[in-house]
This record gives sequence, structure tokens and C-alpha cells, in this order.
Amino acid sequence: MILGIGSDLANIERIAGTLERFGDRFRHRVFTPTEIAKAERRADTPGTYAKRWAAKEACSKALGTGLAMGISWKDMAVVNLPTGQPIMELTGWAAERLAKMTPEGHEAIVHVTLTDDHPWAQAFVVIEARPLP
Repeated sequence: MILGIGSDLANIERIAGTLERFGDRFRHRVFTPTEIAKAERRADTPGTYAKRWAAKEACSKALGTGLAMGISWKDMAVVNLPTGQPIMELTGWAAERLAKMTPEGHEAIVHVTLTDDHPWAQAFVVIEARPLP
């Protein structure tokens, strides 16, 4: 069953400007060390940050909270499987919210997909509850 759906569209040029203006202050406020390392290895660094920004916004919407209810940017992180597939890793308040919205006898799976076409970066997040075996 679907517990939540979220989407977001981010402007890569806006994120590039924010990175230029605030640098590490912005990076360390919003992104985890793993996300920063991934973005800094990429040729399109601003695009990588923009996709992750959009994923965090989309995830907060799928959780039904937005970013206004105590959720921290770093409570939601995009990590990649060895295949390259992005997944959302939730910690802190985001993980607590996910646990509360997951029906008993189910496990929650957070699906994420990312794309970009300059100057736009987009993310979709679907939270699914699967019955436990």
C-alpha cells in the first residue's frame, strides 16, 4: 500500500548561486557528509546537489510533514546502491515519522527517483508499506 507520495522541482542555477554565496555553510546545513562527497566528485556538482535538495523536499512531502514540523534536512539523505540506484536513508525525526505512519505488521520502503535537464532537477518519492513475511 502507498503511504505517501512527494515530488519537487529545483532550479540548478539557484542551487549553484546558493553554493557560491554560502559555500560550506549551506552544504553542511543541508547535506550529509556522504552526499557532499558524492556531489563534489561529480562534474555537475550543482546539479547533483539540486537533485538531492529536490529529493529531501519530496521526501518531506511524502512523509506528510513538509519541512515545517521539526524534520531536519540531514534526517533525509540520498545514498546510492552499488548499482547506482538512489535510495533515501531516514534518521532522526524523519525515521520516527516513518515508523509512526507504517501500519503494524508492515515494513516501509522509501522509493526515490532523480532526474535533471538543465536548469531543472526533479525528484519523486513514494513511501510503500509491504506486509512482513
